[in-house]
Amino acid sequence: MKLQIQPIGNSYSEQAIDLILTIQQKEFNVPLTIHDQPDLFEIESFYTEAGGNFWGAFVDGELVGTIALVKFDERAGAIRKMFVKKEFRGKELNIAQELLEILISFCRENGIDDLYLGTITILKAAQRFYERNNFEKIEKEKLPAQFPLMGSDDIFYHLNTTL
Repeated sequence: MKLQIQPIGNSYSEQAIDLILTIQQKEFNVPLTIHDQPDLFEIESFYTEAGGNFWGAFVDGELVGTIALVKFDERAGAIRKMFVKKEFRGKELNIAQELLEILISFCRENGIDDLYLGTITILKAAQRFYERNNFEKIEKEKLPAQFPLMGSDDIFYHLNTTL
């Protein structure tokens, strides 16, 4: 199994939607639909053209993971769409870690000093993952005004990428 991570655009929308909705709806019963996430149809204009990026993790040509960065301020960004297909999670392939490290390197190279994200209480493994990676839990009130809130998120994290 060979892991390859690369930026992806609109041509991968369908595969990304399939991966993400399956995890949200079937695995975690999060009541989100594609209509709640129109950005997935507009990867290039929503993420890339705005100064962020959207990466896909491929194993033998199959999209098995995603992570995206929304640049919402001169020096700040939000992590979005961090998903790894169930069968490909864990330390063996370390896909989530690789995706996060690529995103953080991109931030450092592009002068994005502050990284924020929102997640959901039931996603315990995700919270442990971010905490292991030095993200600090913050109150919703501490989020920057421009932070792109997702309605379902109720736990928030911050990381200073310059440390």
